[in-house]
Amino acid sequence: MSLPRRRGPRPLPLHLNLALMRGMGAALSLDPLTGRPSSPGSPNWSDAWPISKAGRAEMHRIARALAEGGHDPERFRAAVLRRLARQDRALIAGLAAYRRHPYTRQMPPPPVLWQEGDSRLLDYGGSGPAVLVIPSLVNRAEVLDLMPGHSLLRWLAASGQRVLLLDWGWPGEAERGFTLTDYVAGRLERALSAPALRPLGALALVGYCMGGLLALGAALRRPDRLRGLALLATPWDFHAGDTATRNRALALAALLPGLEPLLQAQGALPVDVIQTLFAGLDPWSIAAKFRAFAGMDPDSPRAHLFVALEDWLNDGIPLAAPVAREALGGWYGRNETAHLRWRIAGAVVDPAALEVPAFVAVPRADRIVPPESAIALGLRLPGAQLRVVEAGHIGMAAGGRAETLLWQPLRAWLGAL
Repeated sequence: MSLPRRRGPRPLPLHLNLALMRGMGAALSLDPLTGRPSSPGSPNWSDAWPISKAGRAEMHRIARALAEGGHDPERFRAAVLRRLARQDRALIAGLAAYRRHPYTRQMPPPPVLWQEGDSRLLDYGGSGPAVLVIPSLVNRAEVLDLMPGHSLLRWLAASGQRVLLLDWGWPGEAERGFTLTDYVAGRLERALSAPALRPLGALALVGYCMGGLLALGAALRRPDRLRGLALLATPWDFHAGDTATRNRALALAALLPGLEPLLQAQGALPVDVIQTLFAGLDPWSIAAKFRAFAGMDPDSPRAHLFVALEDWLNDGIPLAAPVAREALGGWYGRNETAHLRWRIAGAVVDPAALEVPAFVAVPRADRIVPPESAIALGLRLPGAQLRVVEAGHIGMAAGGRAETLLWQPLRAWLGAL
């Protein structure tokens, strides 16, 4: 048997324990006397099984059919446990298949135009107006240059744009003391002023996810260097949407005091902690996607894309402690962005003050940035072109339909500038 090539998905114990909890919840949700699902509100009811409302309704329909047919409740209980066992075997098979998959990323590295610390300004080439892409601080930028046929950056460069990327890199000793002001008014602005960019004239900034907020902060400070601002899956109102969305944001903020000893000891929020926070947004989806992967042809393009995306997800970057405090406490907890209390270098970040054209892409199926959060930003930007995309947070940028759903509309907007 070959040795695993990967450690992920990270943190692996969390995902295995979630699967165990799901199985325990299923068993506990069955009435010990009848073997059928308990009624909601009864002492042993668990939302862990089934996962969705539709699944719970299906389970109750099956139970009613069994009861009406005079079937033995123990047979139903045994059937539930057998189904769980099959799903657990599929999960383990999917995890093993991923960890041993032979795929490796092979994309030629672009030239470096400028560097400060571990941050680099990368040149993807192209022969048109300049576009500078700003990724998130907590994930590597490779999702925008994932693999052949799934690289937004190389596609734009081949479509009439001069494409540059600010790769934030790994936070070293200096960066672990950075605030968001240090990143926006410091490093990002110095990248904008790099000598290699001067001959290119005014730039279009394109920010992805958290990178969109950083790009917005820079656009408000340096409109003289810009000709447009595109924001992709960028949050703004962290309490927008239903009550559950607001409660999740407040729950993330409530974790901050417990994380403080770790932040003080390491100067950063570690990758595995960040991965755990992301997993909490949809705790059952990771097991579901690995069960599905177990049934894929490992040589298929779909399987290679799955592995490439998982490799990117599991190769995260620590978040500087001051930024973690600002993001968790300020953004998620106090919703400072939407309340116009978020400041960069002392100045309020208000999208309504933007002086350049704007494009806002909102993935309708986004579980990381709720669509209502991103739409609120698009509505506050003067004259912004708002586009709702039928995809998820990652699929919009690198999925199989990304070229049609996002890349082409983004190129058209850039061309119109």
